[in-house]
Amino acid sequence: MKTAISMPDEVFRTADRFARRQHVSRSALITEAVQEFLAHHRQDDVTEQLDCVYGQSESAVDPGIARLQERSVPREEW
Repeated sequence: MKTAISMPDEVFRTADRFARRQHVSRSALITEAVQEFLAHHRQDDVTEQLDCVYGQSESAVDPGIARLQERSVPREEW
């Protein structure tokens, strides 16, 4: 897809020089930069979604389950 974007002149010149040194097009450079940025922030999206799901439900352990878990672990002296 073709698109037009605006960026500061110095960022453009720096990106252009870098792309030439790397023997890639500006489009390829910008595409890779956006992909890396999105991958870096993908975890933020996952955390937000998990917060939505688990923020709505009770997280306390059922007392009966807690007693069973307690009995299943052998007692140790410290």
